Formats: sequence, structure tokens, C-alpha cells
Amino acid sequence: MPAPDLLAALDPEQRQVAETLRGPVRVLAGAGTGKTRAITHRIAHGVATGVYAPTEVLAVTFTTRAAGEMRGRLRSLGAPTVQARTFHSAALRQLRYFWPHVHGTELPTLTESKIPLVVGAARSLRVRSDQAMLRDLASEIEWAKVSNVRPEQYAEVAQARGRSVASLDGELVGRLIAAYEDVKREQGRMDMEDVLLLTAGLLADDERVAAQVRRQYKWFVVDEFQDVSPLQSALLDLWLGGRDEICVVGDPAQTIYSFAGADATYLRDFPAKHPRTTSIELVRNYRSTPQVVTAANTLLAGTGSAGVELRAQRPGGAAVSYAGHPDEVAEAGAVAREVARQRGTGRPLAEMAVLFRINAQSEAYEQALTDAGIPYVIRGAARFFERPEVREAVTRLRGAARGGAAPADDDTWVDLVRDTLAGMGWRPDPPEARGQTRDRWESWQALVSQAETFAEGAPGSDLGAFVDDLDRRASEQHAPVAEGVTLATFHAAKGLEWDSVFLVGLQDGTLPITYAQTPQAVEEERRLLYVGMTRARLDLALSWAQARNPGQAARRKPSRFLDPLLPDADKPPARRSTRGVRTCVECGKPLAGEKGKRRCAECPAPYDEALFERLRTWRLERSREEEIAPFMVFSNATLEELAERRPQSRHALKSISGVGPGKLDKYGDDLLSLVAEQPA
Repeated sequence: MPAPDLLAALDPEQRQVAETLRGPVRVLAGAGTGKTRAITHRIAHGVATGVYAPTEVLAVTFTTRAAGEMRGRLRSLGAPTVQARTFHSAALRQLRYFWPHVHGTELPTLTESKIPLVVGAARSLRVRSDQAMLRDLASEIEWAKVSNVRPEQYAEVAQARGRSVASLDGELVGRLIAAYEDVKREQGRMDMEDVLLLTAGLLADDERVAAQVRRQYKWFVVDEFQDVSPLQSALLDLWLGGRDEICVVGDPAQTIYSFAGADATYLRDFPAKHPRTTSIELVRNYRSTPQVVTAANTLLAGTGSAGVELRAQRPGGAAVSYAGHPDEVAEAGAVAREVARQRGTGRPLAEMAVLFRINAQSEAYEQALTDAGIPYVIRGAARFFERPEVREAVTRLRGAARGGAAPADDDTWVDLVRDTLAGMGWRPDPPEARGQTRDRWESWQALVSQAETFAEGAPGSDLGAFVDDLDRRASEQHAPVAEGVTLATFHAAKGLEWDSVFLVGLQDGTLPITYAQTPQAVEEERRLLYVGMTRARLDLALSWAQARNPGQAARRKPSRFLDPLLPDADKPPARRSTRGVRTCVECGKPLAGEKGKRRCAECPAPYDEALFERLRTWRLERSREEEIAPFMVFSNATLEELAERRPQSRHALKSISGVGPGKLDKYGDDLLSLVAEQPA
């Protein structure tokens, strides 16, 4: 293909990328702006004009899918011999070649999974562990290694960065990481991070190896540069060897893997490291309608996450929709109905996706789509009833039902469900840890919520009937499909796109998720929503649920990230622009009169107000006795839930948000007495 033809179909910014053949070059490429098109044309143009020898170019990305797409495009552009690989694939190829020559031994065996090695490390230190903890430890080992954090540094660094693994002390995690390395070394194995570490070590320690690699590769292109880790950056510097013939491409607004070691400062600070940098922005969005692009730009405007401002190139389309629902079941049902409507207009199911923050949210949508007869596929995770913790929980509940297990005095079969899951590690309050430990808790909590909903909808039911219902759900939702609506987390959706995208569960506490405590972590949650929004080509719907289960009080608020997008009338009362004016917590209308009033006369409280006042009086007395602030005993929200649900047993108390094991032991008898004194 003649060189001029290579550039004819590019827009002005893409063409500038393709024509800037000498480095250093930084391309800030917004979502849907054709970055892969720009960089593959740059490589092909360099080859066609003779600036690059195709065997001297190394294009690096992060996934085998992206590398395969790049190779396919390069073949079609007349540059089939250019190497396009992941970081690990490129490093492993070099390591396999040089290691025997340098060390005179076979390369250590690449392990397929860290888990068996982590098991050995835990046993050596006599640490009891379960599968969730093992997986979280494996992830933390990976983070420590790509972040260049040594085992003896781990405790200090983890504390500074707010990292933790389940309930383990930081010092112990550091010792476990060291033990893991010992077990791995004894078995003659290496993991994927070792591939990068050992390659970097060869290049740093043996000048002959470094010289040969640098003679081989003279031109570098790195895609998704916002996801580079400290270890990958160090390896890249060794490949370059002081040269600057490098083009990096990325989008700071799509940095969503900081928890795994990605560091967007390498992209932002690239010009400072390479003073001769040519910086180019790709801003023309070819994927989404102006309505979607405007919403995405508005989400990031004026925040620390702002990247390039996108400019839509498609014709106008439907307005972005925003909707709150009474509960998660209603939200899922509304999405299923809209999917059915769009299918009726001729839109393929494969062009629709439902995206959520955590895997456990999928079950409501699996059920709603199943009930509507709509097939679906789950990307990046197992279906709800196929997850190990769910399978084990259902097996235990089935065993309890068949064995005739009965709840204790004053308890119900729902309490028996809670007790069974508690034996697996479930607690009423979510764990502070993230990762598999949190995911597993969310799955169990979803089962507890299903039990509560089933009991409310089927008075007189028992545990056996509930297990039968779980089995029915599982069998209906396990039917294999060739094509269907995609269900995926925001993380799993990165790099993909659909005509219609439904972003669900967008309430505070879920997005941003509760364990995002620092400003940096909250901003990463904002970027996660941005990634979700920019997956949509034509139709984008954002929704949230005011309660988890039907019948529960509407305590949830839409995500704070939606504030610049929602009409003022749809914002939560506490966030409406009514400075200095007290508003009703139910309807948001201005309040007048008594200072302590929280609701207007038209909005009665959903709970027993007399009981609530007695609980407040008791709380004040206890706080004075203990010389602490009243909210440290219980929050108003917990007292309201107590007054609404009126728990009759200690088991029922455990299901109240804010009543953890410690407070149950300390205050449980008082609370039950207060509830019992009130008429039912």
C-alpha cells in the first residue's frame, strides 16, 4: 500500500500521530477516538516510508486480545512482520532465549497459578486460610511485585496506601510474601511478575544482553500507557537504554487499575521525563452520540480525573436517561422491560449490555432477564449460582433443610439461613477489605436478601421451600446461550462497546464503593463510571435503587457522581441547591417551624416514631454513662431501622445495619426490651 493511501482516511489529529515518526511522542487518546487506528497507521507509515525496519519495531500492550487486534490491523496495512505483544509475552520471549546462555541452566518453570504456592507459604507460617483469603493474598503479592515493594517494606507501604488483606496484620502479610518467594524458589518456579523481574535483571546486569536487545528493537510503541506499573516502566527504560524513540498512548480518564499497581503519572509526566516530547490529543469521538459524549464530559469536568474533552462526531441520538427505583428488584425489572422493548424494535441482544460495580449485583438481572425470557451472557465472571461460595452455601442450606434443622426459640427460618452463612464467614456488616473477601461477602449477602424477600412474599414458608426456589433459579439461569445481553462489571467492560448500555446500581455506597475512603480512591470510582458511560454508542441509561429489597425504607441516594448530570429536582434533598433551607428527608420540600423537624406533615415517617423517640432517649442516657457522643452508640439511621423492623430476637438484631457483634453483645438486651415495651 503506497504511503499516501495509508493516511487518506485519518482525521487531522490521527494523521499527525501517523506522520510523527520520530520520538518521543505522547498521544492522549480519549474514549472512542481511534487510538489503535492512529498508532497502527503510524507504524505502517514508518515501514512504508523506510524509516522503520519492520523487525526493529516492538509494539506493546496489556492484553492478548489487544495485541491480536493490533497484529491483524498491521497485516492489513502491509506490516505483517512487526512484533505486537503484551509486556509479559515480549519479556518471556527474551528470557527464554537469553537465560540458558547467561546462566547455563534451564529457565524456572512458569507457574499457572500462585494459589498452590500461597498455600505452602501460609502453612509454613501456620496461618489458617480459605480460598478467598488465598486469592486476595495472591493479588497482593502481584501488586507488591509490580510496585517494587519488598516483603520487609510491605507493612509500612501498605499502611501508607490503605491496603489490607482480609483481617491479616501488615507485618504478617509481609512475612507471607517472603515465605511465598521461598516456596517458589525451592520448587524451581517463577510467576508472571518474575518474567518481568528476571528480564529486567538480565538487561541491567549483562551489558551484552542489553546491547543485543537494543540492536533488535529500535522503535517502541506502548498502548494503554496509563496502566503501566513501576516494574513495567523500569523494564521499558531498560529496553530503551537511554534512547527516546518511543510513542506512548493512553487516557488518564480511563485509569481504573491503580489497585493492581497501574500508575498514570508515567503518562502525565512523560513530557517531563522526555523534554523533546511531541504531545498530541485525539478528541474526536466516533463511538458515541453527542448526548452520551456531553454526559461523559460533564461527569469529569472540573475534577482531578479530567482528561481530554471529547467532541462527538456521530449524529444526535436519544437523551441519556436517569431513573431511581424503589428497590433492586424493581430496577432489574425495569431494565429487563426496556431490553425487551428494544429487542422488539430490531436491536440485537448482542448489542446491549448491563454494567454494574460488583459481580454480586448480577443475580437480580440474571433473574429479571430469565423471567422475561431474554438470554444473557456474563463476561469476566461466573454466573451467580456457579460461584464457589454460592454453590457451597446452597449445598449447606439444602443439607440443613433435609436434615430437619429448626431455628432456635423466637427465630425464623431466615435466621437459620443467616446462622448457616455465618458458619461460612458471613457477618451482618461488610468487611473493610476489598477483593475476593468482599466479593464473597456480597454473594452471601445477596442470599440473605433473597431469603428475606422470599419470606415476606410467602408467609408460612420454610427453609425447604426457599432452597427449592434457589434450585429453580439456578436451573433457569444456567441455560447456555449463543447470543444474549451482556452482563459485566465496569472493569470487565473496558475496551468494549455496545449500541445500548444500562449502568445500574448507581447509588452511594456502591459507586463510589464504601471502601473507597481516600480522595484518590473516590476519583478512581468516578473514572470507572466514565468508562462505563463511554461504552455506549447510541443509548445510555443510568439508574439506582433506593433500597436493596422490596418493602425496605428508601435510604439510598443516587451516586454523588450524578450530581452534575441530574436535574436539580431529581437530586437527593441533602444535595439540592437550597443553601440555608432545611428540607424534608422524604420529599425534599422546605421545612418550616420546629428546628428538629425532619419531615413535612405530608410525609409521615415509615417507622414507629414513638419507639424511635424511646430509642433516642435510651441512646442519650447510654452515651452519658459511657462519656461518648450519642452517634457512637448508634446512628439515627440505625435507630430508624430498628423502629421500622422491630426485631424480636438477637438473631433478627444481627440483620440491622450498624448492629455488629460487639454492639449486639453490649446493647442487644436493652434494644429487645425497648422493642417489647411497644405495642405491635
